[in-house]
Amino acid sequence: MKIPPLTFQSIDWSKVEPVRHAGETGHCDWRTFNNGELRVRIIEYSPGYMADHWCDRGHVVYILEGEITIELKDGREFHFTPGMSYEVSDFGDAAHRSHTKTGAKSFIVD
Repeated sequence: MKIPPLTFQSIDWSKVEPVRHAGETGHCDWRTFNNGELRVRIIEYSPGYMADHWCDRGHVVYILEGEITIELKDGREFHFTPGMSYEVSDFGDAAHRSHTKTGAKSFIVD
């Protein structure tokens, strides 16, 4: 990830309209800021959410609320709670997807 040249930015996330994305089960609501190749998001995952795809994009993810599990395509799983983060590179060691039993909220830069 490389942050492109941009002017100072301030985002009032409460004014960014969420866009709903269906999962294999449940859904997640994305609030997104884009600037060139930089994407910043707050994502709220419904209870019972399971991603409907494997992701190869790199991210820096910080868990704000709830609990979420990241599953790697090679079978490894990692559990995250508020205050934890994870980082993964573009086409890193394994494609990944998320799921949550209780719901979660995360802040993501990619």
